[in-house]
Amino acid sequence: MPAAFDDIEIGQVVSLGTRAVDAKALDAFIAAFSPGWPVDSGAPDAMIFAIWTRLDSEASAAWPQTKRLGVDALRWMRNPPVGELLRGRMTVMGKDPVGEGKGIVIAQHDLLDEAGRLVFSCLTRSIFAR
Repeated sequence: MPAAFDDIEIGQVVSLGTRAVDAKALDAFIAAFSPGWPVDSGAPDAMIFAIWTRLDSEASAAWPQTKRLGVDALRWMRNPPVGELLRGRMTVMGKDPVGEGKGIVIAQHDLLDEAGRLVFSCLTRSIFAR
C-alpha cells in the first residue's frame, strides 16, 4: 500500500494475506459464540467476519489509515470447511480528499477460498493521511 492518500489509485488491488480455517480455533469459536453450530457446516458467518477483521488489521497496521468510518454491504457466500485457506484482498473503489491532511478511501474487501470463489465481501470507508 502506498505511503499516503495521494499515492493510492482507484482500481488498485492490495493483498490482505491468507489464513486457514483452523480446527482448534473453529471448535473454540463455536463453543464461545455459536453454540449448536455443526462443525461439519464449516466456519460460521461470525468467524468468517473475525478472520477478515484479523487479516485487515494486520495488513493495514503500516498503512496511512487513521480511522475506519464504516463497514457496509456485508455478504456471506459460503462457510468454508476446516483447513480451507482464505485469501483476503482489498480493491480501491473510490477516494475523496477532505482538506489538506486527509482523504476518504472507499474499498471493497473480499475473502476468497482456494478455488478463488467468494466467501465474504464488504465495503469500507476509511480516512487516510495525505
